[in-house]
Amino acid sequence: MHTYPDSVRFLYSLGNEIKTAKFGLETIRAVLDALGNPHEAERFVHVAGTNGKGSTCAMIESALRAAGYRTGLYTSPHLVEPTERIQVEGVPVSRDEFLAAFNAVHDAAERLFSAGRIEHHPTYFETVTAMGFLLFRERGVERVVLEVGLGGRLDATNVVKPDLCVITPIDYDHEAWLGNTIEAIAREKAGILKPGVPAVSSYQRIEAEAVLLRTSEDLGCELIQSGSDAGFEADARGSTIHWEGLTLRCPLAGLHQIENAITAAMALKQLGVSPEAIGKGIARVRWPGRLEYVAHSPDIILDGAHNPAGVRALADYISRFHKGRKVWLIYGTMRDKSVGEIADTLFPLAHELILAAPSSARALDPASLLPLCGNTHARTAPDLQSAVQMAQAGAAREDVIFISGSLFLAGEARALLCHDAQTQTVK
Repeated sequence: MHTYPDSVRFLYSLGNEIKTAKFGLETIRAVLDALGNPHEAERFVHVAGTNGKGSTCAMIESALRAAGYRTGLYTSPHLVEPTERIQVEGVPVSRDEFLAAFNAVHDAAERLFSAGRIEHHPTYFETVTAMGFLLFRERGVERVVLEVGLGGRLDATNVVKPDLCVITPIDYDHEAWLGNTIEAIAREKAGILKPGVPAVSSYQRIEAEAVLLRTSEDLGCELIQSGSDAGFEADARGSTIHWEGLTLRCPLAGLHQIENAITAAMALKQLGVSPEAIGKGIARVRWPGRLEYVAHSPDIILDGAHNPAGVRALADYISRFHKGRKVWLIYGTMRDKSVGEIADTLFPLAHELILAAPSSARALDPASLLPLCGNTHARTAPDLQSAVQMAQAGAAREDVIFISGSLFLAGEARALLCHDAQTQTVK
């Protein structure tokens, strides 16, 4: 590939990274072996779970950086640019670095395929995962915080031998791939646990906790569970948490971030990070697209909530911190989501509901959501930009506009509303 846009278009041509997921580690292992096994040069914190993975990863990485480590962060999906998925010392890799890593992985894959050593080109996610390992080695990263893409047991990231595993709250999502019970989903997430490698777990549902305990016992690895009482004060912009002698200021909004911050602190304590670095790192964390304020008068808040647990957290945030305000909701989602349950939870909180599809082939037709709107005043918009214009034209300065339903929609809104260096995307 000759240009960065060429590499991005090729990745997109491989198909949606969820729909085309190939569960198994044979391809990624063959590709990494051809690249000299770059993942063996790094030390990892491996993070799985349903909700809160990205936020928890961001907090752990920020505190490791505050402790003086040269850090890598691997997360998915991206909001605007694919380069966001691979970060070194808190900064996405450059387009040139992304392109060079893509070419190296793509060339290795083509050679392996021609030789009959792999059955197909690596998927979108497998390709970018290999690129991340390659770039982290080239950039001399000391600690990588690695987020699982889907599940855990057969996820492409599960080729590493981590120093620590972390499991954030397990809930329903991607049931078609992971199973339709909490126990089945938890078994997939628990697949990242390794013999003798300690693991930290957020507070879990009873069914998930039982699976994690049984798996950790079978593997002989220590499971450190969230359970200590924590006091906190919270407002619309974040929380102050009092936990095990530490006072943590978390700038990520929503009460669900308190558990994420405690999980991150538990992981960092297990890694031997000082209380000072833990506090400093969590206080300066940024995680765009999650209850993120992007405009004022009226406030516009982006949130990528896309499954029942995420939507429950968003609904709690609206009810708790924006009571008494007129709430506008711009909502768009994908066809594979549990829209009935999500609509029942979220739509009644909106005074004005505008339905718009994310710019994706997988987007759900907004008109199909109208029967789920109940008594909420709802209408459709042809696209997100039109929906934002409709809300801004109708909202008073003291109102609040939420844009939610999908990380794709949040990323599209961020590109539309945030004027910074990270908002230029490639189509």
